[in-house]
Amino acid sequence: MMKDELIRRFESRQAHVAVIGLGYVGLPLALTFAQAGYHVTGIDISAARVAQLNRGRSYIEDISDAEMAPYVLGEPVAAGAAAPAPATGTQGVAAATPRGSFRATTDYGVLAECDGASICVPTPLNKTGDPDMSFILAAGEQIARHLHPGTAIVLESTTYPGTTTEVLLPMLQAGSNGQKLVVGQDFFLAFSPERVDPGRTDWVTRNTPKVIGGVTPACLEVVSAFYGQAIATLVPVSSSDTAEMVKLFENTFRAVNIALANELLLMCDKLNLDAWEVIQAAATKPFGFMKFTPGPGLGGHCIPIDPHYLSWKLRALEYNARFIQLASEINTEMPRYWAQVVQDALNEQGKAIKGSRILILGVAYKKNVSDLRESPALDIMHLLEVKGAQVEYHDPHIPSFEHEGMRCTAVTDLDQALAAADCVVIVTDHAFYNWDQIKAAARLLVDTRHVVRQA
Repeated sequence: MMKDELIRRFESRQAHVAVIGLGYVGLPLALTFAQAGYHVTGIDISAARVAQLNRGRSYIEDISDAEMAPYVLGEPVAAGAAAPAPATGTQGVAAATPRGSFRATTDYGVLAECDGASICVPTPLNKTGDPDMSFILAAGEQIARHLHPGTAIVLESTTYPGTTTEVLLPMLQAGSNGQKLVVGQDFFLAFSPERVDPGRTDWVTRNTPKVIGGVTPACLEVVSAFYGQAIATLVPVSSSDTAEMVKLFENTFRAVNIALANELLLMCDKLNLDAWEVIQAAATKPFGFMKFTPGPGLGGHCIPIDPHYLSWKLRALEYNARFIQLASEINTEMPRYWAQVVQDALNEQGKAIKGSRILILGVAYKKNVSDLRESPALDIMHLLEVKGAQVEYHDPHIPSFEHEGMRCTAVTDLDQALAAADCVVIVTDHAFYNWDQIKAAARLLVDTRHVVRQA
């Protein structure tokens, strides 16, 4: 049977697998597959990114060049060429497994030689707040063009429940060159949500439990064999729709609870209470409480965006996801709150915000990474500039960036910038910073992360 042969190829690590999209999700997954003994071809639309990877150079902080070096083969496999047999060795998820390999390419034609493919492309929202499915559709079209019997396909891109069966499945069932293929028999399709948290070293792709939902029981069995060689713990669920919902619930849970912590900050501000003292005391309860903390707002690709996929889907079913909408309103308003805190703090010192020099510390959306996606720092900077402030920033991980047509460059002399600033605003709590030194140097300090009082 096709299923049994494909499972055998995965279990023996003879399989050639592809990862489509080599960003924060795709590249760690591709390396994890290579470490497990697979021959891996990464596919990306960026020729510059592909060339960099084939030279063994990583552009993601979570993956070092040294980690990639044992697996990078260099030039990509040409479409139609047989994948090289992996060398034997002791690297991988178990002793004596074949040593895998990695190459990158822009050529989707390599899919014709692959036994498995994982889709790790972006799923942003468009300007109207609706899901932008263009990257998934483009990947699906390419897979369908090169799909052959005996292929496992896994969608990892976060999306709304039903995407795998309603969008991807019909494209693949149509097959290539008019050849009709049957899911669960000729090819095997599943959804497995990514759970990447950039900057973490304790929970990485290899040891983070992986939820998998197959379109059919046979699909689940095959994809479990595919991922099971590389991922320590698999969590099977009853369907791809369920797996899609799991991902959205995970990030909606975080967004709602962060919003609650942010609203606590706003309420305590009105009541002249210390929200952080309240949270710390509440966190001593050994049951029924999970600690979340307020901050400058939501950032990153997942938490600010994923709940809207669920909300959008439910609007089509005439259901109003009220928690999601309310949480979004609160979290979105936090940059405005902090901009007002800066203005009020300057007023208390007899200074107008217009013309004041303000130094932003950290523009990445979270500490110790260079990821700027959806960072609340960008909104805070914009709001302060609208009020007439002269805004500069420092970030050890982001020396420069472009946003909405403007190019910004970080200050290089932090000590000088601290001395010159009328107000210093801590937005991202990078480990690089010495908080005692910053507190001593700043004439006025606004701390959105509550790190100075903890230092």
